[in-house]
Amino acid sequence: MKRAIPVLLLSVAGLIPIWRYEPSTGTTSTTEAASAPSAPSSSGSSGSTTFTGTTVATEKGDVQVRISYDGDKITAVKMLKQPNHPQTTAAVPKLVAETLAAQGADIDTVSGATITSDGYRESLQAAIDAEAAAASASPSASAAAPASQTVAGPTVATEKGDVQVQVTFDGDEITAVEMLKQPNHPQTTAAVPKLVAETLAAQSADIDTVSGATITSDGYRESLQAAIDAKGA
Repeated sequence: MKRAIPVLLLSVAGLIPIWRYEPSTGTTSTTEAASAPSAPSSSGSSGSTTFTGTTVATEKGDVQVRISYDGDKITAVKMLKQPNHPQTTAAVPKLVAETLAAQGADIDTVSGATITSDGYRESLQAAIDAEAAAASASPSASAAAPASQTVAGPTVATEKGDVQVQVTFDGDEITAVEMLKQPNHPQTTAAVPKLVAETLAAQSADIDTVSGATITSDGYRESLQAAIDAKGA
């Protein structure tokens, strides 16, 4: 009986590590996800731009102006820095109202706030100049993408009948040719597609005469060249 006791104690001791072991539940900590930075937000319409003028030091204190544009129009003015003075506080709304009305820095001095008015105009003009520089650095869409242009040549009288050509340009490239007037003749009808194809390939009036349609070819070239010359004028 005494020998059985140590065996039992050893069995119980062997089970203790099993009871104290806690298996993983398969969950992960969310601390890292919670600390991730949030996406930046934007405000205002996509067409609105903001420009900040220089800080102007005055006897009363620093003056700095920020202006907002919607296209070419000044839509808002904000004082980022201004003297802590009652006359300045009273003058600022007047300066802002005059700026919005004048759409520029050509505004009057507010009585009793001459120094602040001078600093305001200086910072405002710097912001306006910054907007002008940005606008000149960004070419307009019309300048970046040449517009399509259609030019009609003169009517050329031939023995077979009148010939007149209309040319469409995309920038400097001839993209289409249309016969506005042509002789009512089978040889002319057959020649026109060849003349047009040669024009698009040569990008000029320096094209060959179509066999069997010499008169029409000559009239075509004359009207075509006049249309090309008119486009370049």
